Amino acid sequence: MHKSMELDEMHPRVLRELADVVAKPLSMIFEKSWQSGEVPGDWKKGNIAPILKKGRKEDPWNYRPVSLTSVPGKIMEQILLEAMLRHMEEREVIQDSEHGFTKGKSCLTNLVAFYDGVTTSVDKGRATDVIYLDFYSGIECTLSKFADDIKLNGAIDTPEGWDAIQRDLDKLEKWAHVNLMRFNKAKCKVLHLGLDNPWNPYRLGDEGIERSPAEKDLGVLVNEKLDMSRQCVLAAQKANHILGCIKRSLVSRSREVILPLYSALVRPHLEYCVQLWSPQYRKDMELLEWVQRRAMKMIRGVEHLSYEERLRELGLFSLEKRRLWGDLIVAFQYL
Repeated sequence: MHKSMELDEMHPRVLRELADVVAKPLSMIFEKSWQSGEVPGDWKKGNIAPILKKGRKEDPWNYRPVSLTSVPGKIMEQILLEAMLRHMEEREVIQDSEHGFTKGKSCLTNLVAFYDGVTTSVDKGRATDVIYLDFYSGIECTLSKFADDIKLNGAIDTPEGWDAIQRDLDKLEKWAHVNLMRFNKAKCKVLHLGLDNPWNPYRLGDEGIERSPAEKDLGVLVNEKLDMSRQCVLAAQKANHILGCIKRSLVSRSREVILPLYSALVRPHLEYCVQLWSPQYRKDMELLEWVQRRAMKMIRGVEHLSYEERLRELGLFSLEKRRLWGDLIVAFQYL
């Protein structure tokens, strides 16, 4: 309901307010589309905004296309999706290891499940390699949908371990070729973890995979030492940047204005998948907490109070307590 207008210039709020009026004509369009197997032409159009992922701005392959399509079309998609997911859940079609677009799963559950195995291997003193693969986006292929990021991991302290990973890479390269897909080999990297890691070379097709000291995985920076300090710095920088924009853009300093903006635009950067990269050192904890301290100082009427008193006055908790709360929730979900 609070989304932006799409190509048809029909705001979702209008559809919500006129639901009783538009329900019948929309249901007729949905039924006609379902029976004919065709989608209205306008539903296939959209406003596309290119969002830079990383790399050089001059390279079109470094952009992610974000499409704003017709709201009625997305409503029909949701109706069909719910029915299909219900059917697949009842027949256990979707494996438990699937995290994308699955109820109860998220980027966090994917990261926790993947790196649980990685850190367990490293903690046992085993050299471990993680390989991040990336497909070219927007290419023609025989698959209608696919994930453009894949990662592999395995203990490589024995020749058999290295061979197993290389065999998987060969299979993936062959599979991609059969389905007319191509890996973006410039973005495929290998992360060598653990003491005495031999830094074995890997290849994808005829090209070697470049070693990287750190890689972003679903928005979280992971380095070869599994030290999350740099991720804490990046999160604080993003949050501070947005907080600065809010401070420069607003005249009002009332809690009714600042708190919703902080909660919606700033704090999510400090807590995105934080159960994976939760700060290990006091300096990192204080760095994240300082962002919230700065935000609370912006609110008129509580400037004279200490940080703890401001939190009580505003009904908030410290980020450290919120992380503990989040840890308990995630632990409960896994039990």
